[in-house]
Amino acid sequence: MDRKLFYKIFAIVGLTILLLIPLALVEGQIRERSQRQEEVQRNIANSAAGPQTLVGPVILLRTRERVPETRRDADSNLPVTTTKIVEHTQLIAPETLSIDGEAKVETRHRGIYQARLFHLDATSQSHFNVSVPAADAGERLIDAEAVLILGLSDPRGVDSDPDVLINGQHHRFGAGKPAGDALPLAQLSVPLGRLELGKTHRFAVSFPLQLTGTTRLSIAPTGETNSIQLKSAWPHPNFGGRFLPRERSVGADGFAARWEISHLARDFTNALQPNSGEALSVDFVDPVNIYLQSERAVKYGVLFIVLTFAGFFLTEILRRAPIHPLQYLLVGLALAIFFLLLTAFSEHMAFAAAYGLAASACIGLIAWYLAGALGDWRRGAAFGAGLTGLYGVLYGVLLSEDNALLMGSLLLFIALGVVMLTTRRLDWYGLGQRPPKRTQ
Repeated sequence: MDRKLFYKIFAIVGLTILLLIPLALVEGQIRERSQRQEEVQRNIANSAAGPQTLVGPVILLRTRERVPETRRDADSNLPVTTTKIVEHTQLIAPETLSIDGEAKVETRHRGIYQARLFHLDATSQSHFNVSVPAADAGERLIDAEAVLILGLSDPRGVDSDPDVLINGQHHRFGAGKPAGDALPLAQLSVPLGRLELGKTHRFAVSFPLQLTGTTRLSIAPTGETNSIQLKSAWPHPNFGGRFLPRERSVGADGFAARWEISHLARDFTNALQPNSGEALSVDFVDPVNIYLQSERAVKYGVLFIVLTFAGFFLTEILRRAPIHPLQYLLVGLALAIFFLLLTAFSEHMAFAAAYGLAASACIGLIAWYLAGALGDWRRGAAFGAGLTGLYGVLYGVLLSEDNALLMGSLLLFIALGVVMLTTRRLDWYGLGQRPPKRTQ
C-alpha cells in the first residue's frame, strides 16, 4: 500500500480516538445535569412529601398476663415464687381491605428542572375479627386492649385530618408509635380501648385519606382479602412491586387499574416491612427522560464519527478529491457538538423538537462546509442527505429502546454493505501509484 495512503488511514484512526475526548466531556455534562435534576427532585420531596408507602390499617392487640417466677432467696437459699407482669403484642390483619382512590399529578418547577407530585384522594374500608383468649384457671391473663394503626412513610403528605368511622362511631387519628419497631413507619393510631376476654370482637373501619407524595405510591396488601382500585388522568404509569394489576387500562386520558390479592399470595410479616418489597406500586413517571435519552444518544457518537469518516475516505479514493485531516477534525467536532446542543435544547422544549433543531443545525453546518471544502455543492448536499438518514435512524433507536440492538446492527450491516459494494472493483494495491507515462 502507498505510504501516503497508510499515513492518511493512520491519521483518520487517530482523529477518531481524539474525538472520544469531546464526546466524554459531553457525556459528563449530561450526567451532571441529570444529577442536578435528581437533587431538585429530592429538595422538592423534602419540602412537600417523598415517595409514599401505605401499610394498613392493622390492629395492634396488646395483652398482659401474670407469669410466675421462681428464684432462691439469698439468705435462706429456699425457693421463692413471685409473679411478674409480661406484655405481649400482636399485629392483626383485616379480614377484608378495600382501597379506592384517584390520583392527580402536579408538576412543580425549580428553574428548568421539575418534579412530579401526586395527590391521592382515596377511601379505605376494612373489617377485623379480633379473637381475645379467655382467662385460664390460674387467671394468668389480666387484660387486653387494641389500637387501630395506619402506617405511612411520610406523614407530612396527609393533607387533612380524616374522620375515622369505627363501628359507626367517629374517631380521629393520633400520632405516635404504639406498634414500635414491629411497623417501622410513621404511625397514625386510634385507641380501641380494652377488649373483653374470651370473645371475638368485630370492627368495621372506614376513613377517607388525602395523601400527597412524590413520584411513587406503594400500598402493602395487609388484608386477608385485598381489593385495590386506582385511577388517574396521568397517561404514563409504571406498575411495579410484587403484584401487578389484575385489570388495567392505559390511554391518553389516563389509567385505571384494579388489584385483587389474597393472603395466599402475600406474606403478612413482609407486608409490614416497607423495604421488603411486599407491596404494589405505581410510578408517575416522566414519559421522556431527556438526560437518559441524551446519554443514550452520546453512546452512538463514535458510530456517527466512524461512518462519516468512512464516507469521506471513500470520496477521497473514488473521486480523487483529497480531504485534509483538519477538515476531518472540524466535521467530527460538529458531530460531537450535536449531542451538547440536543441536551441544551431539550431542557427548554419537547425532546422531539430539540432533536430536530439540533440535527438540522449540525447537518446544515456540515453540508455547507463540505460544499465549499469539496468545491461542489452537490457533494455537500449528498453528505447532508446521508447525515439526515443517520440522524433519523438514531432517533428511531432512541424511541424504541427494545429494538436498539436490532436497528444498530442493521445500520452497521448496511454501512458495511455500501462500502463493499462501492469498492468491489477497486484496486487497493494501485492506490497512490502514478499512472505509467505514455511513450511517443
